Amino acid sequence: MSGFGAPEIVATGLRFPEGPVPMPDGSVLLVEIARGTLTRVSTDGSLSVVAELGGGPNGLAIGPDGAAYVCNNGGFQWVEAGPLLFPGHAANEAACGSIQRVDLATGAVTTLYDGFEGEALKGPNDIVFDGHGGFWFTDHGQVRASGRDHGAIYYAKADGSHITRQRAEVMGPNGIGLSPDDRTLYVSETMTARVWAMDVVAPGELAPPPPWAPGRFVGTPPAFRLLDSLAIEENGRICVGTMVEGGITIFDPEGGGSEFLPLPDVGITNIAFGGADRRDAYITASTTGTLYRVRWPRPGLRPNQSST
Repeated sequence: MSGFGAPEIVATGLRFPEGPVPMPDGSVLLVEIARGTLTRVSTDGSLSVVAELGGGPNGLAIGPDGAAYVCNNGGFQWVEAGPLLFPGHAANEAACGSIQRVDLATGAVTTLYDGFEGEALKGPNDIVFDGHGGFWFTDHGQVRASGRDHGAIYYAKADGSHITRQRAEVMGPNGIGLSPDDRTLYVSETMTARVWAMDVVAPGELAPPPPWAPGRFVGTPPAFRLLDSLAIEENGRICVGTMVEGGITIFDPEGGGSEFLPLPDVGITNIAFGGADRRDAYITASTTGTLYRVRWPRPGLRPNQSST
């Protein structure tokens, strides 16, 4: 596609990587779900474990305090298909997801949240900080022998003191991100392959949903694809990791259509923007365990965090 650079391999040998965060020193932090770790990818592609998280670390963001905040889904059973690795059913019959905080200087791990009003978190997936120092996160749910969970959207304070559920019974919410003005929350659903927009009316509070939908419909791919995590461009476009036909789907926030950048993996899950001009897109190709870098035609939005 015009304006997009060719994909460059940054690192290989990862075990279902997700949640890339480009760091100021040129390294990239990410989680390896199947290895249960927070991992640093150095500029030469070498890997080092920052923290052992256990379960299934799934989403990652750097908070205003410089610590790493992780959505942990509790763990999957894994399916090997030749050189490809796929997540299957939940590793545990009982829900055991959590939000973890990692001190990047020491590797110390703290569990901030593992439930809401007495109900266990099912499968926390992705996370984004707002300009007030709190964070939004999706609970995708899990698939078990007994069936598929509904998911939800939560808002929480970074000190572990308060959590609210802003949407319940969402159909597998996965990626989550904020518009450049912090006034719109975007969420992608995996199996329905839909992107939704929801109005933020106060810090940590969403406007009530319309009938039959969690928010305003933004778009869906024109063919059978599944949607994963997302990142926002500086101009407000929504870039979503796309599976089955692997690539990045770029949605117009006003619902004016989409474009698609194909990439060489059926499981393209995450995208994050880094580099001095925020036009280096770091993309996780999870089923092959690869981290790519693609030169992007437009800058990505700078996250609400202190360290990048």
